[in-house]
Amino acid sequence: MITIISGTNRLGSNTRKVAHEYQRILTEKGTKSQFLSLEDLHSIKRDEAFEKIEQEFLIPTTAYILVLPEYNGSLPGIFKLLVDNSKPADAWHNKKALLVGTATGKAGNLRGLDHTTNILNHLKITVHPNKLPLSVVHTLLDENGKFNNDETLAAINLQIDDFLKWAEE
Repeated sequence: MITIISGTNRLGSNTRKVAHEYQRILTEKGTKSQFLSLEDLHSIKRDEAFEKIEQEFLIPTTAYILVLPEYNGSLPGIFKLLVDNSKPADAWHNKKALLVGTATGKAGNLRGLDHTTNILNHLKITVHPNKLPLSVVHTLLDENGKFNNDETLAAINLQIDDFLKWAEE
């Protein structure tokens, strides 16, 4: 099972729109996925609600697509809290991940993707080498939250196709 995580709790974010676009593209390719938004999470503590997320989304997952916006040159704290409060061996160990960075600036969260890679490698997750930084992301989406840039769509399709082959290995 592939789980797509929109890694921010900001309401109506471009990150969520990008994550939904990844899910749409996976569906078009005949690949089922589930979608986890951190949008409704204002803090994460290990309680019954968190354990439900862990049981429904994290533990059954074999591969993640993580869409992470740039927050102060790194990753969002809410995503780090998700990782920190989960049971690593059940939720993360020996799984695979594809990373996508979003930013309104020029770097597409490259530094945050590197930070996330280090965290995931520590958790025994293998990270796909094709990390896609989406710079000036607000210009790549139309008013309906769909990608409007053919070069971006081509890069995403290439990334997803390669990831799907790699994740099956």
